[in-house]
Amino acid sequence: MIQVRQAQIKDSLEIRSIFRDTIIHVNAKDYSEKQIATWASGAEDIEQWEERINTLYFIVAETENNIVGFAYLKNGNYLDGLFVHKDFQRQGIGSKLLRIVESQVMMNDFEVIKSDVSKTALPFFDNKYYDVIKKQKKNYKGLVFENYLVEKPF
Repeated sequence: MIQVRQAQIKDSLEIRSIFRDTIIHVNAKDYSEKQIATWASGAEDIEQWEERINTLYFIVAETENNIVGFAYLKNGNYLDGLFVHKDFQRQGIGSKLLRIVESQVMMNDFEVIKSDVSKTALPFFDNKYYDVIKKQKKNYKGLVFENYLVEKPF
């Protein structure tokens, strides 16, 4: 049974671990070793994660008191992150988190939700009726990452 709740500062370690492990184990098929190492290193920025938890709409999915996924919104309608634990992929957790986030966006009277998604995540969002606005190259810590700007109107 998956429970979803608002993230708390005490969740930071588990959230950062899921972020790092998902990138290393799930996204590795679509990005180079150097890109994966650089991207996963974002887990080490404790202050940034705590700021996200404190200031953004940030939710976690739990099963048996273990966090198995998380999602957070920036600026009301920008999905800035959605990650599911590497051992809990394809079990509906990402879909549940996305539905809750989309509901939050609609409750705040936005007409569209947007996100920059990885090559790995694109099929997931495609299956949820997101449209690709553009393929793009984003610079992160000196490396270029290919990803996609997607959106879904309500």
